[in-house]
Amino acid sequence: MTRAGADPVSRALRNPRALPGWTLSEWDALVRQARRANLLSRVAVDLNDLGVLPSVPAAPRVHLDAALIVAQAQEEAVRREVAYIRTALTRCGIDIVLLKGAAYLVAGLPAARGRVFTDVDILVPEAALAEVEGALMLHGWATTHHNPYDQRYYRQWMHELPPLRHITRLTVLDVHHAILPPTARLKPDSAKLLAASRPIESKPRLRVLAPVDMVLHSATHLFHNEDLSSGLRDVADLDSLLRDFGREPAFWRELTGRASELDLARPLYYGLRYAQHFLETPVPPETLRAAEIGRPARWLQRAMDALFARGLQPDHPDLADRLTPLARQLLYVRAHWLRMPPLLLARHLTIKALRRDEEQAT
Repeated sequence: MTRAGADPVSRALRNPRALPGWTLSEWDALVRQARRANLLSRVAVDLNDLGVLPSVPAAPRVHLDAALIVAQAQEEAVRREVAYIRTALTRCGIDIVLLKGAAYLVAGLPAARGRVFTDVDILVPEAALAEVEGALMLHGWATTHHNPYDQRYYRQWMHELPPLRHITRLTVLDVHHAILPPTARLKPDSAKLLAASRPIESKPRLRVLAPVDMVLHSATHLFHNEDLSSGLRDVADLDSLLRDFGREPAFWRELTGRASELDLARPLYYGLRYAQHFLETPVPPETLRAAEIGRPARWLQRAMDALFARGLQPDHPDLADRLTPLARQLLYVRAHWLRMPPLLLARHLTIKALRRDEEQAT
């Protein structure tokens, strides 16, 4: 893949300084597609930080100003929610490892700039799951997905509890005990992730993954996720983490070795490849060479390029060609294939299809 992502959102993220010179038709496409990709607030924050937001034409400026307000409100809401979670779990006497967006925000990382949040994710030891769930329920969180099959699916085969929703704030919390299901083909050791996690200054009992582990989790989540509606947002997360942590030369030396240690060489390879494709993420040549250990066979690489070039761009009709719906469907099946053995996958997809037909019939 040599040609950088040509969609308006990727172009805007790569070179926000050029945006004041865009035509209104270009702005129209950018606003619609960035909103669909959950990246409009990020574009607005980039422009605001560069001091060029006042130079944007009036019509798109309205949407960008609103996106800034959304970003600020979400940041405040997530900080409050993390405080509520920490209070609820105080009695458990365990450290809470924040994941993804909440981790970026509380740790003060650039990846949190303008990020849109849909939930808060935490990682806890598997042995503490029952106590953690009980403590959260006492503080107003309740399980979702009440269907018996869904409950069994999460509790027996997945790497997390069924999502918890607070009964008054309606916020969603995902409690993980691993970053991949126990049935997945790759087997990263959660104990190693927890042991290497870092404390957050002035936030007792709150921790985040080590920098290399944070990057590996970001890539692993993205390339095992069946829902890529925010795929480019996740690529932008990865790009920001790599640019930030990559200022330390030791980071690059540790990254590929840690990927091999945790059985995550393949998602790291894809993460570096597609971050470079869409956002021209700078990666040292020696790191790219070392990451080749995770490269798939040539025919599979060509297939993945064709799929992810379509699946990771904003999910908007203006960007879709005749193969895009098929590509997204194949990536959906691929994500489940990576997380489940064949017989379990066939059973799961059959049950989901039958339930969908029943719901449509009623």
